[in-house]
Formats: sequence, structure tokens, C-alpha cells
Amino acid sequence: MTDCIFCQMAKEKNLLLAEFKHCFVIKDQYPVSPGHLLIIPYQHTENWFTSSSEVKAEINLILEKMKKLLDDGYHPDGYNIGMNCGPAAGQTVMHLHVHLIPRYRGDMSDPRGGIRGVIPTKQKYE
Repeated sequence: MTDCIFCQMAKEKNLLLAEFKHCFVIKDQYPVSPGHLLIIPYQHTENWFTSSSEVKAEINLILEKMKKLLDDGYHPDGYNIGMNCGPAAGQTVMHLHVHLIPRYRGDMSDPRGGIRGVIPTKQKYE
């Protein structure tokens, strides 16, 4: 798709941190934390549920490789892995992308509930 920012980025080799058969990796332009990466398929597909089994398998392998890269370069204390599937889930670019977000002790006062924080009133188990 010519109007998709991620399809355009795939052609900008200087932006790519790593390249694989089905996917590429870039640094997030609006990082949540130091080292925040995006894993993006070359082929335009809207989200995880519309992607092929080959893309899904490769994303899992890339997560492992990029975790090692981030462990060596940033030494985070944990990770969040996430994706938004559909506008109601917060997806703003309708091209599958997986966030690998390094987390650090003290980066927020109380990280308990993690990904549940997408709905702040549901983050805490109360």
C-alpha cells in the first residue's frame, strides 16, 4: 500500500535495524523506554489475526533475537510485548507491528498489572 507508513519504511534501508525473510525491525519513533523496537512484516497485513502462519512464526523468532540484542545493549529488567489489533484496541497504523518494550526498575512507581494499564482503571487487581 502506497499510503502506509510502514510499507514506505520498509523501502528505507537506513531506518531498518534488522531484516529477516518476512519482517524488518525498526526503533520506535516515539519510544516508551530506551530500546523500544517494532517488528513489522514487509507484506501489508492489518494485524496479527490477518497475518500468515509464516509471519507469526518469524515474529516469535525475531522477538528472541531482539531480546538478546536489547539485553546486551540496554540491560533491561523486564519486557512488555504487545500489539494493538483494531481501532478499538488503539491501533492507529493499520499494518501489523509488534512492540518489544524494555522495562526498567523504577520506570514507573507501580508497574503491577502491566499491560492491563491500557485501561487505567483496570490495571490494579482491586
